Amino acid sequence: MELGILAILISAIAYAMVARRVSNTVITAPMVFLTVGLMMAYSNLMHVDHVQYLLHLVAEISLIILLFIDAARTNFDALRRQSLWPMRMLLIGLPLTIGLGFLLGIPFFPDWPLPLIALVAAIMAPTDAALGQAVITHPHVPERERLTLTVESGLNDGLALPVILMLACMVTGLSASDADQTNWLLFGLQQITLGPIAGGLLGWVGAQVFLFVESRKLTAPTYEGVAALALAGSSYLIASLIGGNGFIAAFVAGLFFGHFVKGRCRFIYEFTESEGQMLVWASFVFIGLGLLPNAIELLTLPMAIYIMMSLFVVRPLAIYLSLLGTQTQQLTRLFFGWFGPRGLATALFALIVTEELQQEFAHSVLVLSINAVWMSALLHGMTAVPGAEWYARKFAKTKKGLV
Repeated sequence: MELGILAILISAIAYAMVARRVSNTVITAPMVFLTVGLMMAYSNLMHVDHVQYLLHLVAEISLIILLFIDAARTNFDALRRQSLWPMRMLLIGLPLTIGLGFLLGIPFFPDWPLPLIALVAAIMAPTDAALGQAVITHPHVPERERLTLTVESGLNDGLALPVILMLACMVTGLSASDADQTNWLLFGLQQITLGPIAGGLLGWVGAQVFLFVESRKLTAPTYEGVAALALAGSSYLIASLIGGNGFIAAFVAGLFFGHFVKGRCRFIYEFTESEGQMLVWASFVFIGLGLLPNAIELLTLPMAIYIMMSLFVVRPLAIYLSLLGTQTQQLTRLFFGWFGPRGLATALFALIVTEELQQEFAHSVLVLSINAVWMSALLHGMTAVPGAEWYARKFAKTKKGLV
C-alpha cells in the first residue's frame, strides 16, 4: 500500500510541475490521473481492499467539500444580472436531460426495471467543471458563457441529487414488501426535506458567526478555511443524524454561507485552486485504480452506444431546447450542449447509491457510470482547448459581423 501511495504522490508532483504547460494542450488532469490509476491497477501496486476503502473515503469527503465550496462560490449578484441562461439550463435543461436519457435507455436496456433506467439517466445528468476547466478559464471565451457553464456545473449536481436519491429508493423498493416500500418512500422524503433544513440553518448560523468574529478581528484567513471545512462536515453529519441527506445539507449550507458572507471568506475561492485539486486528483486515481479495470472489462455494446448517445445527443438536445426563445445564438446553444462533461459527480453519485441497491442493480449502475466518466474525460478533455479557441474565433467573427 505504501508503494501505491508513493506512486500517487510522485504522479501529483510530476503533473503539478508541468500543469501550466499541459493545461494548454488536449491533456487534462482527469485524463492523467485516471491513467495513473489504471496503470497502478495492472501493476498491482495496491491491494483491491485498500483501494475500495480509500475510494469510498476520498469520494465522500470530496463530494461533501466540493458541494459546499461550489455552492458557496455562487455569485448571486452576477447570477441575478445574467440568470436567464443558467436558470434555463438548470430548470429546463436538467430535467430534459434526465427525461431524454430515460427514454433513450428503454430500448437499450429492455430487461432493466424502469426506475433503474431513470436512476442511470439521473446519475448521467450532472456535469463536472473539472473536465472542462480549459473552457471555463479560457480568456477568449466571453465572460457570460464562462459564468453560465460555471454556475450550471456548480449547481446541477446539488439539484440532481434529490432526484437520484428518490429514484434509488424506488429501485430499492422494487424487491420489498408494501410496508417496506412505504418505509423507503418516507425515508426518501426525510432525506430531501430534513437535509436542506439542516444545511440552511447551519449555513446561516455559520455565516453570522463568521461575520461577527471577522468584524472584531478575532480570527485570520488560515483559520477561516479550517472553519469552513468543519462547517461543511458538520452540516453533513448533523443532517445524517436527524435522518436527512448529508450531501444535500452540505450543498444548501454552502449556498447560505456564501450568500451571507458575500465573498469575504477568501478560502472558499482559493481552495478549489489548491488543496481541492489534490482531492479531485486522488478521486480520479482511485476511480481508475479501483473501478475502471472491471468497468472496461464488463462494458457491453448497448452500454457503450447509450453513453455515446448521452454525450452526443441527449445533453446537447436538452440544452438546445432549454435555450430556445433566449438571445443565445445557435452556435452558443451547441457550445453549451457539448461542454457538459460527466466526471466526479457521476462517479460519486453512482458509488453512493450502489451501497443501497441490490447487487445486480448496483453492478449495472456502476459499470455504466464509470465507463461514462472515462469516455467523457477523454472526449471532452481532447476537445476543451480546441473547442474553446474555435468558439472564441467564431463568436468574435459573428460579433464583428453584427457591428
